[in-house]
Amino acid sequence: MVKIAVGRVEEATQADSIRATVAELVCTFLFVFAGVGSALTVDKLSESSALTPGAGLVIIALTHTFAVYAMVSAGFHISGGHLNPAVTLGLAVGGHITLLRSILYWIAQLLGSTLACFLLEFITGGMGIPVHTLAGGTGYIEGVVMEMVLTFSLLFTVYATVVDPKRGSMGVLMAPLCVALVVGANIMAGGPFSGASMNPARSFGPAFVMWEWRDHWVYWVGPLVGGGLAGALYENFFIIRTYEPLTVCQ
Repeated sequence: MVKIAVGRVEEATQADSIRATVAELVCTFLFVFAGVGSALTVDKLSESSALTPGAGLVIIALTHTFAVYAMVSAGFHISGGHLNPAVTLGLAVGGHITLLRSILYWIAQLLGSTLACFLLEFITGGMGIPVHTLAGGTGYIEGVVMEMVLTFSLLFTVYATVVDPKRGSMGVLMAPLCVALVVGANIMAGGPFSGASMNPARSFGPAFVMWEWRDHWVYWVGPLVGGGLAGALYENFFIIRTYEPLTVCQ
């Protein structure tokens, strides 16, 4: 059962809400800057045959792992360190963030990603920003299912290490690392097929800057469905408690 808390209009002007929204913008900007930057680095090194495709995939996966760990840790106590509309939606269906604040987060995440990609294009002398598209042989259905499963695993990890009251103190301490590790593992597992976005904001920035929307809908439908399903399943099946919707995501 979906447990969405709508929130109040005044929430948008509250100081903690503004701080949280700005934190999402900054943290998403820095995450995308590192993640897309690593893809540009791989492209640059590949031009001189300095890298094999497998080595490039590992570099991108590790960079995303490090960036997610750092930025989730940095934003955790301010906004929850979502960095990702799918994470925000997954928490919203469980009532852990209001719908109003979710919308603010989405705007901040998309803006942060877009600004990071514009800056990368500028400082790299106009190198083309790599855009998420499906690999040859991967159809729309396969791509959506891949992104759905990868994002489901991400939100399942978020709920298990952050939300579940049975997680204990170690869960809180290890949550950013666990989230980062599942992102890196998923990139190595799904990168050659769908690009392993798991994050509509991560895909939106490059697509907007390059104005390349081919396959882009896949990176909204798959992650949002997968994240929403994971949130609903974990909240209703694995967590046993009396439901009290939260108006603020801490």
